[in-house]
Amino acid sequence: MIPFVRDFDFAYGRRDQVSPLIQRVIADNPGPFTFTGTGTYIVGRAEPGAQVAVIDPGPVDEAHLAALLTAVEGRVVSHVLVTHTHRDHAPLARPFADRTGATILAARPPVRETHASGALDEDEDADFAPDGVLAGGERIEGDGWTLEALFTPGHASNHMAFALREENALFSGDHVMGWSTTVVAPPDGNMRDYMASLDAVIARNFTTLWPTHGAPVTNPGPFLSAYRAHRLEREAQVAARLRAGDRTAAEMTPILYAAVDQRLWPAAALSVLAHLIQLVEDGTATVSGPPSVTAEFRPA
Repeated sequence: MIPFVRDFDFAYGRRDQVSPLIQRVIADNPGPFTFTGTGTYIVGRAEPGAQVAVIDPGPVDEAHLAALLTAVEGRVVSHVLVTHTHRDHAPLARPFADRTGATILAARPPVRETHASGALDEDEDADFAPDGVLAGGERIEGDGWTLEALFTPGHASNHMAFALREENALFSGDHVMGWSTTVVAPPDGNMRDYMASLDAVIARNFTTLWPTHGAPVTNPGPFLSAYRAHRLEREAQVAARLRAGDRTAAEMTPILYAAVDQRLWPAAALSVLAHLIQLVEDGTATVSGPPSVTAEFRPA
């Protein structure tokens, strides 16, 4: 079982000092995919005049923008970093950067069609355009802090996590969340990429993970091992349903996710589809026509 962390102390709009170099402000946009809302992180010292970076400003929300501006008042915002271009992470980046003079950095927006399924409330921010494009491996340095861009595709093709070297911590965006597993939604999401990225995170032995939604993961080793095992178990379950005669992601989902809120089934079906696509790529399944949640898959 994954040791999920779902209880933590927060208040919307409040700046919380959550570590020596990290403050967090949570947007009031709770939901089935955002949990309590988007957690925006401020990296740097809290003293006046300090240079800071802001990670995942969140959705366009005037109250959250005002809270962020209050939270950084008296300090210099040098960078705005965006983990990926879903609408609960990226749209406020430009309004916030315009008010603070910060430079927006992120991976290149997707060039291929995104899922556009209506199954998620975190679809693509089509208007997002960073000032600088990250590929992974870059270091962004400030006043007493160093962030390293870690390319983690899977949940989104342009997902970028950020490692805070001074605290051996990772801002994991939606790649790893403490309250839930992550949706992998084709065609932009890719299960093979996700698993490879997960292995890359595991190999770094971070002390703490700071997801954009929910509480931190303070014991990442066992948590990530369970996260990975869950994905492999789900892959095996999908393959078993295929052998049992199920043919589509849509018909597998109510069986595989019987204990999950039905509002999440459309999104869960996309993760099932991602597993089916990987089975096709591995040569253990075939598909009739373009992959979709209603496309027919069969054992190879």
